[in-house]
Parts: sequence; C-alpha cells; structure tokens
Amino acid sequence: MSTMLALPEVVSLVAETTDNPRADFSDTPLWLSLVKALLIFVYLLLSTLLVIWFERRVIGRMQQRPGPNRNGPFGLLQTLADGMKSMLKEDVRPKAADAFVFTLAPLITATMCFVSFSIIPLAGDVWMFGHRTPFQLTDTSVAVLLVLAVAGVGIYGVVLAGWSSGSTYPLMGGLRATAQMISYEIAMGLSLVAVFLYAGSMSTSQIVGAQQDLWFIIPAFFSFFVYLITMVGETNRLPFDLAEGEGELTGGFHTEYGSMRFAMFFLGEYINMFTVAALATTMFLGGPAAPPGVAAINDGMFNEGWWGLLWFTAKLWMFMFVFVWLRGSLPRVRYDQFMRFGWKFLIPATLAWVVLVAFFRAGQNGWLGGSVDVAGRRFPVTSLFLVGVIAVLALVGGWLWDRRAEAQEAAAHPTVPDEVDPYAGGYPVPPLPGQRLREPSLDVPALTPGSETKEAVRG
Repeated sequence: MSTMLALPEVVSLVAETTDNPRADFSDTPLWLSLVKALLIFVYLLLSTLLVIWFERRVIGRMQQRPGPNRNGPFGLLQTLADGMKSMLKEDVRPKAADAFVFTLAPLITATMCFVSFSIIPLAGDVWMFGHRTPFQLTDTSVAVLLVLAVAGVGIYGVVLAGWSSGSTYPLMGGLRATAQMISYEIAMGLSLVAVFLYAGSMSTSQIVGAQQDLWFIIPAFFSFFVYLITMVGETNRLPFDLAEGEGELTGGFHTEYGSMRFAMFFLGEYINMFTVAALATTMFLGGPAAPPGVAAINDGMFNEGWWGLLWFTAKLWMFMFVFVWLRGSLPRVRYDQFMRFGWKFLIPATLAWVVLVAFFRAGQNGWLGGSVDVAGRRFPVTSLFLVGVIAVLALVGGWLWDRRAEAQEAAAHPTVPDEVDPYAGGYPVPPLPGQRLREPSLDVPALTPGSETKEAVRG
C-alpha cells in the first residue's frame, strides 16, 4: 500500500541514503592543518592578484585597448604595485564617522570570505610531509550551511560600513547592498537544496563523491542556472553592482573609505568571487574531479592526488571568466527591477523546482506509490503523475505570465492612430511623428468656453 510522505520526511529520508564516505582526517595532525590553512591563504591571495590583472586585460581587449602592460612581464606586477600604493596612501577618516566600527567593517568583509573556503575540497587525498590527508581544511555534515552562514555574517561588514561613515550616500548604499545580498542569498540557498537531495548529504566531500558518475549540473540544471544569477548578485558585481552605482550613490557603502580600508573591501569582493565560484564547482561540476573523458585515461590516473587541484583551478577560472565577461558586456540593471526579479521570480520558481526534485527523488527510491513498465523500464506511478501535474501547471503559469506581460506592455505603450484631429481637445495639438492631420469639422461647436466654433478658434 502506497503512502504519501511530507516534504520534510522525504528530505530526511534522502539525507540518510548516501553511500559516499566523508573525507578522512584521521592522519592529519594539527600542525598539518595549519600548513594547509596557510597554503589555502596563499592560493587565494595569488589568485586575487592574478584575477585583477586578468580582468583588466580581458576587458581591455574587449574595448580594443591593451590594459596593464608596464609593470613586469605583460603587466603582471601592476596589481602588486596598486596594492603597495594603497598601503602608502594617507588614511583619511570622516569626522562624523564612528572610529571603531569604521575600521571593523572592512575587517569583517575581508576575513569572512576566507573562512568559507575552509570546507571546499581543492583536491582529493594527497601526500603531505609523510601524511595522507584530504586537500581540504575541514568538513562537517552541514558544511554547505557553514558557507551560507558565513556569507550572512559578511553582510554585517557592508551595513556597518554604510552606517559608520556618518554620510548619507554610504548609508543608502549599505542598506541597498544588504537588501540585495539577503534577498539573493535566499534564492541561492534554495537552489542548493536540489543538490542536497541528489547527493543525500550537505558535506562537500560527500557531494563530490556523489558526482563520480554524473555531475549535478545535468540533473540539477535549473538550480545551476539560478545559482549563476544569484552568485553574481551576491558578490555585487556588474550588472548587479547596484550598491555602488556611481550615478546614484557616488561609490556606495565604501564612498568614504580610502587607503588600506578600501583595499580590504576590494580584497573581500574578489575573494568572495572565488568562494561562490568554488562552491559552484563543488556542487555542480564535481569539484576536483577530472572531466569525463580525462577521468577514463589509465584507470583514472589523472583523477587522483594533486591532479585534482589542476582540474579544480581550471573550473574555478571558468567562472571567473564569466564574471569578467558579464562586466565587460552588460549594463547595470535598475534596482527595483533586480529586486522584483529576485523576489517574484527566482524564489517562487526555485521553490517549485525543489518540490519537483523532492518528489522525483522520493519516487526513484520507491517511497511514493507503485511503478509501471514503460519500454522495459520501471517508472513510479505517483512521481510520473506529479511530474505531469507540475509540468501542466508550469505551462499554464508561463502562459498567464506572458499574457500579463503583454497586457502591461500594451497599457504602457497605447496604440497611436495614424490620423488625428489637431483640434479634438479644443486647442491645437501638434501630431506625433508618422501621424497625418485630419481636417476638422467646421459645424461642430467649440469645446472651450468663450469660443463659438472650431473655425473661430482656428481663425
């Protein structure tokens, strides 16, 4: 007899079915963990120096200019020179600013993004100083939730920076950035729920292990699409850098910052880009796993050990190129449109997607109803029925959405007649471009007081 399970029960049952072991840190002493933390820190700092140069060079090529090409070979040392300049600049603080919070805000922003990288598996098990250890600082059963929690703490750096500056534009920029980041974190978290259901775990190492046969970008394609949008909105990057709109807010929440305080915000933005890109790599692209064709060479020789760091870095830089590509290609969107898109489309659509994936996974595990044979394969009846109902509802909803959009477009742009009477309202009105003048009737009384006929008005 079939029984219907509530969504929380489905999620809990799926979460208990993982067969992938979590990363083993039994052969990792404390000093080796400190070494790995130092290596990850250096990896991120070098990547930040390189990506700033990469961004300026790529956008320069898009705009038919060379970009940085003076300091060092190909201009590679330009970012380092800019960092040294920030260290030597005069540190100015507004008189009305809260001194302690004004300094605390960039520190929060710059440190929280490093914490998120602690649960990202950069490679598989590697040999380091005579110990076999995962090239990952730590892992927990709710590791992905740690990333979302740390991102939530990082928002405090933005809002405190806007408030502590004692100025109007930074305060408005801080409030705008906070609302934007919170709203898009909701859609980001919902997009990852489908991955949890497929992997049966929130541990990053177990999620990577669950993608040995198939990367989750294929079954969770809609989640990947939503995550791509939300990770750009989360990092305040173009075309979603609405908290720093120069034409509206001067510089946003860091308008009053300079010297190393501003450099801390700059560093935090780029490290946060690497963090969301690393999370996308881990959740949807197999993490440090080699591409499918390469993974089959020599019994997976290129899919073990330090090779994982190469594949992970390559996938990471694919996302970084997307960040740069968007910045060089798209204009900034309007703030109200961006927020409406997040609250009225992304969040409801992702909720519907999560429910669909939950029922589909429950049907695959035989928890919902019986099954039927179709072309030699068995499919769960209840899941097929639910998928059909949700598909029909999605089609009807899309049709209604299109009709509503067409009606709004028609109301915003009313049809303009080809021929108009310039005296229809009682006073002369010039025609619009493309319109013809209709000869007015002379026997119609005038519509304005004090005039006897249209002919009198016209005369």
